[in-house]
Amino acid sequence: MLFETPVLTRNEKDVVGHINELRRQLRYATSTTKRWTGMLRRDAFARAIRGSNSIEGYNVTIDDAAAAAEHEEPFAADEKTWAAIVGYRDALTYVLRLENDPHFEHGEGLIRSLHYMMLKHEISKKPGQWRPGPIRVVDERKNEIAYEGPDAAIVPGLMRALVHELNRSEEDIPVMVRAAMAHLNLTMIHPFSDGNGRMARALQTLVLVREGILSPTFCSIEEYLGRHQDDYYGVLSVVGGGKWQPRRDARPWIDFCLTAHYRCANDLLRRTREIQRVWEDIEIIVGEYALPERAEVALVMAAFGRTVRNSIYQKSADVSDQVASRDLKKLVDAGLLAPKGERRGRVYRGSALLRQVRKRNREPRTQPDPFDLAAPPRHPPSPFKE
Repeated sequence: MLFETPVLTRNEKDVVGHINELRRQLRYATSTTKRWTGMLRRDAFARAIRGSNSIEGYNVTIDDAAAAAEHEEPFAADEKTWAAIVGYRDALTYVLRLENDPHFEHGEGLIRSLHYMMLKHEISKKPGQWRPGPIRVVDERKNEIAYEGPDAAIVPGLMRALVHELNRSEEDIPVMVRAAMAHLNLTMIHPFSDGNGRMARALQTLVLVREGILSPTFCSIEEYLGRHQDDYYGVLSVVGGGKWQPRRDARPWIDFCLTAHYRCANDLLRRTREIQRVWEDIEIIVGEYALPERAEVALVMAAFGRTVRNSIYQKSADVSDQVASRDLKKLVDAGLLAPKGERRGRVYRGSALLRQVRKRNREPRTQPDPFDLAAPPRHPPSPFKE
């Protein structure tokens, strides 16, 4: 037996409708060919990698997360952290590429393979294998056991049941809810010796990707989970009850995930507006300084506080090393970029002018509660609220 999907209340269905409307707006905003959508997509991918790994204690800068997404060398991450980031990048990249696979089906082998990609750098943690014994999640701050997984002997059967549920066609249940339940059940089964959280978050993203509700890179809520770790752990604790108890009510988790989807879509819409306005201002600056149009990508990256490398600019602008070097020198000579370091270690940061461009186009980040938009109060009320 697995955790069962609760019947959605009227309010929850209304929230799903609000999320779908935001996603419709996002689909329109990102579907047409615009130069800035590529940067937005890369940024979203990097934030998902960073968010999911930060929950496990692997904290990196957004520059390092972006470098991992672009298969670049790290800026500052240590070897152990970088191995974890790269492993998750590889698994998530594969997840995103399964969007249109006509032969796709969920399987235990796929889940185990994704887990191996994530943890292949730590063979002692048995990547890709079901755990051989008991497992406990310890709350280090309270020095107490927060959760105890089911007996290892029943894990294979539970995972077969989960895969069966994933392959069922349940068109009456919104994909956001199905993805949330996949995440919840894998988390509570805790089938691996380590990396269960990362695997559960990747599985949730996989279910969303396969539905095609939005461009794969934009459908994940992993960044949100990384920014709200205490709430994330809190609601899982409320639902889990400390041990494997699949008869417990999953509704608080569903409400949490719907809130996450709404806020993520809201944030993405805000970012699309900001990046579009910043790019338009950068176009004017490039024209005034008589710079090549391709240089806009480096200036927009720098305006958003990102560190620019020659190799990163090459990929983004699709130019050779020599052309990239000349372009970056022109940007430095114009006072738009500030260099740091020498030779292969040289990087570039944005000038005060670029920081001002970003500042004047910034919108305040809001965290609306989608359930406030719904009509009558939820029943039962969710114990989770910021």
